[in-house]
Amino acid sequence: MSYAHLDAYSRLLRGAHEAAATGRVWPESPRSLIEASWRRSLAAGIDLEGTSAPLVYDPAYIEDIRREHPLKPLLPILAETLSGLASETGHVMIVTDGHGRVLWREGGNVILRRADQIGLADGHQWAEGNVGTNGIGTALATGRPVHVYSEEHLMRVLHVWSCSAAPITDPDSGRVIGCVDVSGTARSLHPATVALVGAAAKLAETQLAVRMHERDERLRRRYESLRGRPGILLSPTGRVISGDPSGRLGARVPLWDDPDVPDDRLQLPAADPAERLRLSGQRMILRDGTVGLLEPFSGGYLLRTVPTATPAALTLSFLGEGPPSVSLGDRSLADRPLADRPLADRSLGDRDRPLSLRHAEILALLALHQHGLTAEQLSFHLYGDAGNPVTIRAEIHRLRAQLGNAIAAKPYRLACPIEADFLAVRRHLTAADPAALARAYTGPLLPRSESPEIRRARDELEAQVRACLLRHGSPEHLWAYAQTTNGRDDYEVLERLAALPATDSRSAAARARLLP
Repeated sequence: MSYAHLDAYSRLLRGAHEAAATGRVWPESPRSLIEASWRRSLAAGIDLEGTSAPLVYDPAYIEDIRREHPLKPLLPILAETLSGLASETGHVMIVTDGHGRVLWREGGNVILRRADQIGLADGHQWAEGNVGTNGIGTALATGRPVHVYSEEHLMRVLHVWSCSAAPITDPDSGRVIGCVDVSGTARSLHPATVALVGAAAKLAETQLAVRMHERDERLRRRYESLRGRPGILLSPTGRVISGDPSGRLGARVPLWDDPDVPDDRLQLPAADPAERLRLSGQRMILRDGTVGLLEPFSGGYLLRTVPTATPAALTLSFLGEGPPSVSLGDRSLADRPLADRPLADRSLGDRDRPLSLRHAEILALLALHQHGLTAEQLSFHLYGDAGNPVTIRAEIHRLRAQLGNAIAAKPYRLACPIEADFLAVRRHLTAADPAALARAYTGPLLPRSESPEIRRARDELEAQVRACLLRHGSPEHLWAYAQTTNGRDDYEVLERLAALPATDSRSAAARARLLP
């Protein structure tokens, strides 16, 4: 882009920036990638007058953090590719972790002193949620290489800078574990720099893949030396390496609570003793409904299937005025004392654990959408347009602490058989069975819920139950419905019951309810 074009674009950006700062409609918007980033940043509450990225790592511990990071062995490759550009042209090369926290940088003394003034230094965080639109944060947010020029930054103090950055994805964990960036003053950094930065990131990913395959091969040889090859061989991050020829488990078994929640444990060395001890003996519900037991094996894990007579079932009790509850386990064992159950089933057979309303809403939505929902879809169903997927991920994390891996991810779904009172009511409606319907329907679905999707399902279920019982139900069935929250004052139902013989106690009760 010529200087003339840059000047024109800068004028456009200044107008858009002033409009964004005052909350007015933008006269002209920047390019779509930057416009989307500005909107995310403004929604996050970024201060346009901020002066620096926040310091989030104690300098006393930065060396320990660097030592454990998987990109440390690749620094020579990145430096060889990019540090020449930095030293020759007065730019600074930055390498961050997957959250935009600066771990390493290289450059001349002059540019490093200028970088210090804005927090482009070790231990400072450059995610969009911290400093708004910038090369590092926007590359991490979009998952692709980006170039951010001068006034495209949202914070005014960054308008003298331009940057090119690219995320680095670990092929082992499948997560973004870092970002490489070259930053400099606005006019000195050519937009084509982004291609070189992107190539450096791809080179790092290639080296990570080579190292991963070497580790896999060593692990596979040790596994194949075992007699009978017991269990399924997993990498330290849960990739299925051997022992599952049918592919029933898919490419990966989630070892952590939620693959969608950024987790620094994935940056621990594979042999980290504390992490391996935490996962040792962990039980999990697999995607086919069976129960597995995780055991450390030579730097990876063996997943052994635990024999059970009946797959663990998730039972939801969400109808009526009582508190919502859940149980997870073999229903044939549920009424036996805990001490009398097989050891393998003691942790799964607890009955009627109370749930918070929010957790009950999440489970109800997953039961109603058994093909699964993303965090964004769950957020919309729960909160409407005001929802935040980050809140949903945090709630799922807490819910899985209670139910283990009964909730799978990508998308979120229930990974075990489901029994739910409201689903049973749906089945009875389909079968047009008023007797079973009257027994099963004890009241509205989660009556305290304000979730738009739950309210829709609740109103629809109520209307269908009422219509079915009025059309096909006997006085006994109508009387059962009249004991529910909405049936208690249902005029048409009470009129039907009031028409019963005067000697029928249900008739007298209905007439009393009809009195003004």
